[in-house]
Amino acid sequence: MKKCRIWWLLVPAATMAIIAGTAPQPIRGATSDSYAFHRSPRQSSQAAPTIASLVDRDITAVEKLVTDAADAMPEDRFNFTPETLDIPGAKFEGVRSFALEVRHIAASNWLIWSALTGDKLPDGLKDGNGPANLQTKADIVKFLKDSFALGHRAAAALTLENILQSPGNSKSTRLHLAEFGVAHAYDHYGQMVEYLRMNGIVPPASRQTAQ
Repeated sequence: MKKCRIWWLLVPAATMAIIAGTAPQPIRGATSDSYAFHRSPRQSSQAAPTIASLVDRDITAVEKLVTDAADAMPEDRFNFTPETLDIPGAKFEGVRSFALEVRHIAASNWLIWSALTGDKLPDGLKDGNGPANLQTKADIVKFLKDSFALGHRAAAALTLENILQSPGNSKSTRLHLAEFGVAHAYDHYGQMVEYLRMNGIVPPASRQTAQ
């Protein structure tokens, strides 16, 4: 009698679970001896990562750091260079200004990732410093953001079949080029961080979240 009571208590709960779609569903053709279940669509795991999605995640991470740092530098200090500080014993002659650091990252992004997408280089892009006509903060930041948009297109073009191929006349593989753009941007992001701190500005990534 006790077993019967437990059974009748369990039946409504099981019925409600099936109606709600949360109960495991039996696989067609399964026998009583090999009774199996499969997950409902809502319980299925997320899609497995791909080469393209992993590279795209790397690009997104460095893109945020660099663009946030560029936005943090005020317009009137955008051409700052440590050479103006006259630090005793320092050797800053001829180094890139903050603006040129940003332009250099963007120009390099274009030069590296366009090989993967076939995109035409922007007018005036002839070297690692980018088009000379880009002088305002707004124009330079736009150039930077456009270069990262190119990076996302380059990542999307990667497949297991082509990552070890060398595009065009390049001696590097597609995967190396895709990730080299990320590594290069991180390298110069470090320089941007130093320039921000020399101007009394804490880089956005280093600021504590308000409690």
